[in-house]
Amino acid sequence: MFDKIKSQFFLLLKTRWAKLILAFFGVLVLLNLIFPPKINLKYSTLITDADGKVMHSFLSSDEKWRMFVELQEITPTLRKAILSKEDKYFNYHFGVNPLAIGRAALNNLTRNRRTSGASTITMQVVRMLNPEKRTYWNKINEIFRAIQLEIFYSKDEILQMYLNLVPYGSNIEGIKSASYLYFQKSPDRLSLAEVATLAIIPNRPTSLRLGTKNPLIVEERNKWLRRFQKLQLFDNQAINDALREPLNVTRHEAPKDAPHLSLRLKKQYSEQAIIKSSIKQAIQVKVEQMVANYVNRTRAMNINNAAVLVINNETMQVEAYVGSAGFNDSFDGGQVDGMQAIRSPGSALKPLLYATAFDKGMITPKNIINDVPTNFNGFEPENFDRKFNGKVSVEFALANSLNIPAVKVVRDLGKASLIEQLKKADFQTIKKQEKDLGLSIVLGGCGVTLEEMTQLYAAFANNGNWRKCQLTAPKRQSPQLSLLERGEKTLLSIEEGQGVTDASVELLSPSATYLITEILAQIKRPDLPNNFDYTYRLPKIAWKTGTSFGRRDAWSIGYNKKYTVGVWVGNFSGEGVPELSGAEIATPLLFQIFNTIDYNTSGEWFPQPQEVVSRQVCAESGDLPSEYCNNKILDYSIKGISHTRKCSHLKKFFVNNSESMSYCTQCLPIDGNYKEKLYANFAPELISFYELKHILYEKIPPHNPNCTRIFKIVNNAPIITNPNDGSEYFISKNDTQQMQLACQTANDVKEVYWYINDRLLQKISSNKPLFFTPIVGKLKISCTDDKGRSTNIWVIVKEE
Repeated sequence: MFDKIKSQFFLLLKTRWAKLILAFFGVLVLLNLIFPPKINLKYSTLITDADGKVMHSFLSSDEKWRMFVELQEITPTLRKAILSKEDKYFNYHFGVNPLAIGRAALNNLTRNRRTSGASTITMQVVRMLNPEKRTYWNKINEIFRAIQLEIFYSKDEILQMYLNLVPYGSNIEGIKSASYLYFQKSPDRLSLAEVATLAIIPNRPTSLRLGTKNPLIVEERNKWLRRFQKLQLFDNQAINDALREPLNVTRHEAPKDAPHLSLRLKKQYSEQAIIKSSIKQAIQVKVEQMVANYVNRTRAMNINNAAVLVINNETMQVEAYVGSAGFNDSFDGGQVDGMQAIRSPGSALKPLLYATAFDKGMITPKNIINDVPTNFNGFEPENFDRKFNGKVSVEFALANSLNIPAVKVVRDLGKASLIEQLKKADFQTIKKQEKDLGLSIVLGGCGVTLEEMTQLYAAFANNGNWRKCQLTAPKRQSPQLSLLERGEKTLLSIEEGQGVTDASVELLSPSATYLITEILAQIKRPDLPNNFDYTYRLPKIAWKTGTSFGRRDAWSIGYNKKYTVGVWVGNFSGEGVPELSGAEIATPLLFQIFNTIDYNTSGEWFPQPQEVVSRQVCAESGDLPSEYCNNKILDYSIKGISHTRKCSHLKKFFVNNSESMSYCTQCLPIDGNYKEKLYANFAPELISFYELKHILYEKIPPHNPNCTRIFKIVNNAPIITNPNDGSEYFISKNDTQQMQLACQTANDVKEVYWYINDRLLQKISSNKPLFFTPIVGKLKISCTDDKGRSTNIWVIVKEE
């Protein structure tokens, strides 16, 4: 039996018709290989929120509203309505319906005119992809291309192409574009009446234009709804509801929310049709409104703009991105993206500095630092309030944002260490400015962006692990993703956070971040806004403010377990405003945002790491108590990391019974007429401050004038604070100018000796300035105290 069938098959192959059919299909295969289908459509770029809702849309490169409809947006209702109207045999033919072609050809020949069409949906896609004049030859080409599409693409993909290309008049193409521009909703939310409306327009896009011919459209729509009813496509109740549904539509503006982020993503993913952002639409709208309302109030003070970034700490997804107070407000450059604008951070980098010093073991929160006037090789910083506080703890210095203690920590830590930390946190401008940065970096002497600063603070909320924030949504775990048109060079949707690294950088230890967080979460601090209303219902947060030099930038950045929020307020023009400060201007907006987006927080806070332990320290120095320390307090430290210095705030001296003279071991009275007494071991800079402010302190009595001992303790040598070592000074030829000499000495020094080029200039009381007339040239300036300890510096004097 098998042999008989086989012989008949080969006999059939030898017939002329069989050869012709084989030749025909052979030609088709050859043409298919030579002329493969080319599809390179340019779609409108759509920016969606994290849930897929369109927030912002851009025209395609050919100035069309051609929005890409995703497969999941093609509902069964939409599919049935389109196929019933356009091509009811769509699921069965191979791109061409031979019966329809035969019927159309017969009608056209017998009536000598075109009475009906035979185009399938696939053939319509071919025609819309390559519009050509309607001729018989082009119809043959259209048939060939339709068969090609059926070979290369699935039915779902072909239907998707059709829905992306159908015309709706003017520059609107595709059902998704029409759905958003007329009904302000996505295709999957259309009612049956709306689906029927959009199904009938593509055949007559000019005469059935939505917004201008609504009554005629309703009439045509209802005709098709009744046809659907006869075909029993939908139940009677749905049809009756659709027939009664009114049509009151006009053309609307395309969605234009989150404009700054949308422009940024479009530029980053310029060839993408759908870019799924990480934005939470509800939070974005609330924050945008709060920023706009807040700046409307601050404009009375000539403060015209603000920017806000909200990051989810767990995912590092950006949930709100507000680049300015109003994108369309041209008064202060509303289209400037404040998220990427380079500004001075003021004091906002101090938490990173102190945390790095904690990790190095240099300091602990209760360590004492002198907040006094200090000259750092010509750099003399001041505090924001231009006051000095004397002895302060590290936690007080950070909570009160004191400048001099911060600069001292940078000096002791080394600015290179701080810069390296900032580079690890991906501060781009600092990478470029690295060689030009000095100690002022911690006071705002560098360029940063709001995005960089908010990412940095998010690291404190993530146990010191830094990650780059993500502007696009994470990969969607769904088996039904947006279809991609094979043959295009680029993807049609971005929803996986492409181009954004999720690599974690260990910037700080969990212990150091915990110590900083506890300090920044304190409520009793000067940067709490005077208006207590802003703290009503405020969830527990840690925050830090910053105000740049000239009051051009106000910062307030806060975090808790859930969110990190960065706020910048100021003028994009760079104009300073006397009332502008991080505490009074930026912080109220920060509190308002936290009150709104996290008002029902669980109250969960950061747990104390095991490595953070309590220990007793001397209240006068913050160091481990010595035998002389009576006032002890508890302090946090990092086990195995924090320093173990012994307190030396007191020093034992031998004095006579009247306490008017001190002795060393070499000159003690033989008769034993002396006693031991403890004196404060103040640093020279603190003594100078006390002298300047006339603050009483117990001075060490003068040393025995008959003592012949020579002191060689280098550590207590005078510190020359003016002039600056290695500096150049210019004097006028025609004007006699004087130079100031000043130093700081230890508590046991009463007098100092000043030398110029090793020649005695004058003896003077310690901590008092001396003026002299310099000569041109290189000068060696020496200062020797009454114990014989000396310090030398060199300066160059030139004539102008």
